[in-house]
Amino acid sequence: MNHGGNILITGAGGCIGSALAESIARSGARNLILLDHAEHELHEIQLALSATEGCAPQVAVLGDICDAALLAEVFKEHRPDVIYHAAAFKHVPMMEANPLAAIRNNVIGTMTLARVAREHESAQLVMISTDKAVNPRSVMGVSKRIAELVLLRWNGIKTQMKAVRLGNVLGSRGSVAPLFRQQIARGGPVTVTHPDVSRYFLTLREVVELILATANLEGSVFVPEFSEPVKIVDLARGMIRKAGFEPDVDMPIVFTKLLPGEKLTEEMVFAGETVEPTGDARLQRVRGAAIAAADFDRKIARLVECAELRDLVALVDTLVRIVPEYEPSELLLGLPKPLVRAATK
Repeated sequence: MNHGGNILITGAGGCIGSALAESIARSGARNLILLDHAEHELHEIQLALSATEGCAPQVAVLGDICDAALLAEVFKEHRPDVIYHAAAFKHVPMMEANPLAAIRNNVIGTMTLARVAREHESAQLVMISTDKAVNPRSVMGVSKRIAELVLLRWNGIKTQMKAVRLGNVLGSRGSVAPLFRQQIARGGPVTVTHPDVSRYFLTLREVVELILATANLEGSVFVPEFSEPVKIVDLARGMIRKAGFEPDVDMPIVFTKLLPGEKLTEEMVFAGETVEPTGDARLQRVRGAAIAAADFDRKIARLVECAELRDLVALVDTLVRIVPEYEPSELLLGLPKPLVRAATK
């Protein structure tokens, strides 16, 4: 896609956001707006871009995607044509223990961003989603599924809204590969949650290419053409051998257990969804059931109310009503009651 306009990247200091920024900055963008709530990461990507020859002009905005007033100022001043929405809370076990934060950031933040984008008639908004949104077992996964549905609900002629579901990014912060490297460097053991756990993997370069390719397609949810998922234990064994050791001989592999919200395997589409080709061989368009607008809007309003009241019991019930395939984890269902405030209070 031609990036000759004003480009806004949320989560610009993160692994994917910063890689997007570096790619787009060299593609002829008129202006690059970098938004992140993490000061250090935002400073780092701004420094990196400033040192890049031929880089597009950029402005760093330290702030939260849930801050509607800030977003309104940013859109009014910089008039972004395209928004790449990479800001999200992604750590599954952390979000299981902090579900209200996950909903606030991943759902309400996406809604706030999409609303402002529509009001200012940006050409398009592209959100990075996840395979964990399919048949979710985690708060993180269900929050990204609801964010997908919000974009599908608000997709329009003036502002195209779309999402691309991606798997795990090899080597990104929080992924297993850096953890395995640390464990190998310490002499082991290497820990794997389960002998049968598997994941889809992409390189960071592939992720950036897929996100940019999504911007060329009409609003929808998209999935890449994936190869077979990789068993995590096979990844661990390969990394041990690459380091010069023999798995289970020189360096043990210890199986622990699945963390709260984790699944053995991930999927790219729901049972009721179908996929069809696009103009890009790397991406398929996902077709699902039509959204009943009035009913969906009522449920979303209720979800926002539950989050504002910090009513965790009602929030979980509303999540299941919006995404019936969602199965809350035992950890989430067992969170202490002091986190819950009744709606009548």
